[in-house]
Amino acid sequence: MSAHQKIIADFVSNRIEFVTSVPCKQLAGVIEQLGETPEIHHVPCNKEDEGIGLCAGAFMGGKRAAILMQNTALGVTLNSLATLTQFYRLPLPMLISYRGEVGEPVACQVEMALHTKALLAQLHIPTYHFHKPDDLAELNGILKHTFMCNKPVAILTDASFWKGVTA
Repeated sequence: MSAHQKIIADFVSNRIEFVTSVPCKQLAGVIEQLGETPEIHHVPCNKEDEGIGLCAGAFMGGKRAAILMQNTALGVTLNSLATLTQFYRLPLPMLISYRGEVGEPVACQVEMALHTKALLAQLHIPTYHFHKPDDLAELNGILKHTFMCNKPVAILTDASFWKGVTA
């Protein structure tokens, strides 16, 4: 089973029925796999804060939801994360491509990487950082935990993780 298939399988086994995503090169294989998964309704969105709202609506409609996004747009989600997901205790797995570390070819990606973990910590959002494909073994437990405690959770997947992943 590929890493992309494992991520989707863990979503399905945790009864995630709704996923929204923004375009992302690193998450493209997972997004493609969503299109082949009838158990999950996938709605692409334009901006990450819009995606948080879609996930909140799905949750309030009785569905478990998740979002796939880039860390470079985390800043636009801060208000939604603090006032919507946390205030209303909405569980929200966020699979986040973590751009901007050593080896990043796009200079503007670096700035948000310097702030991502601190912003998530300031919001008291549990954060897990996947560096290598073997880290994916933790995903199922992380998903169970977020739905048990009704909290958002950030799963950061960096370039070294995706470099080691085969399709």
